[in-house]
Amino acid sequence: MKTMSVLRNSLVPMSCLALLAGCSLFQSPGGFGKRDADKKNEPVIPTLPEPVPTHQFDIDATTDIVGVVQKTQAGKEDTLTDIARRFNVGYEEIVRANPSIDPWLPGEGKEIVIPSQFVLPNAPREGIVINAAAMRLFYYPKVKKGEQQVVHTYPIGIGKVGWKTPEGATTIVRRKKDPEWRPTASIIREHLKERGEKLEAVVKAGPDNPLGRHAFYLGWPTYMIHGTNKPAGVGLRSSHGCIRLYPEDIAALFESAPIGTPVRVVNQPFVFGWHDGALHIQAFDVLEDDPRDWKKAQAKLLNKALAERIKSELAARKEKIDWDAVAKLTHEPRGIPVSVTGGPDQLDSIVATATIVQNKVAPGATWDGISDLPVDEATFQELVSDREPSVESAEAAAAPVKPTTN
Repeated sequence: MKTMSVLRNSLVPMSCLALLAGCSLFQSPGGFGKRDADKKNEPVIPTLPEPVPTHQFDIDATTDIVGVVQKTQAGKEDTLTDIARRFNVGYEEIVRANPSIDPWLPGEGKEIVIPSQFVLPNAPREGIVINAAAMRLFYYPKVKKGEQQVVHTYPIGIGKVGWKTPEGATTIVRRKKDPEWRPTASIIREHLKERGEKLEAVVKAGPDNPLGRHAFYLGWPTYMIHGTNKPAGVGLRSSHGCIRLYPEDIAALFESAPIGTPVRVVNQPFVFGWHDGALHIQAFDVLEDDPRDWKKAQAKLLNKALAERIKSELAARKEKIDWDAVAKLTHEPRGIPVSVTGGPDQLDSIVATATIVQNKVAPGATWDGISDLPVDEATFQELVSDREPSVESAEAAAAPVKPTTN
């Protein structure tokens, strides 16, 4: 009987609610019915398109440029370092493209330019080509018969001032997954002096290994291409001359680039290339230790930077370079390709008309969108002042350099 009483008591409020719900059908136009109608009349906010992939492109024989400039909107907690990682660009690249934006407090909803369009370096399009000034690597896999040539491109970290990444040509002679790090006595003393910590003689693979999980050993005995345990350093001059990539990028390159792959390092702060019938320039900052005097001999050096085929095509088209436009772009580099032969593409209009895309990892990217974020300013500044070991202090120096499949 008690159970039935409880059941009856619980049904009473439910029946009242049912009556109230029924009464709502007879509400005046200012009631629930009107709110539903208002919702139908509310403007539909269009969804932003997905970002364009930024790490792999087909190469059109009629152009020297791949990719497109994009924009996105910063989230409440975003820094430019966060956004750079999502779009697979380096720190210097994104800061250069957004000179008026605070890297650590861009502001929610602020439009951020993504410099994801690239003039291919003036170098043979084979194997790995590294433009130190752009802090970017381009990998051209061998083209199979009947297939279109493609390029994979990744941001990189390079040698800091005093530890310059060398220029020239070499090859991949060995590669290894999960390399060990063997710091030299000088590195151990330096670490102890600066941090008060004693390094182990051998740092095995793991989160404390500055070489990351993948390493390519080059024909240059004291340099290599490798990953990192501090991804925020990609896009900076913070190594002892080695070339380092985001962990996911080196992992992808490790699976693609075989032993014997040619590697060429160039230093091209101003890269010229044809696109849509106009000659473009992509301007980067001149590296602090670049021995060329760009201030006094800029015209001569820029003319030298023009590939012979570009000079021939300029003559054939009877076109001239707008050197005033070149001077402005090289004085205030933004890392965005701009026409310099009177074409319609100008920097302001390129930025203004760039498509605003979702602030997310692009389709087909190798990164999971979660790892290694966020990075605060204090951690970043510590990273900038940190020292990465050179290869002579790594495992490579402890063993003969010879081809291996490891």
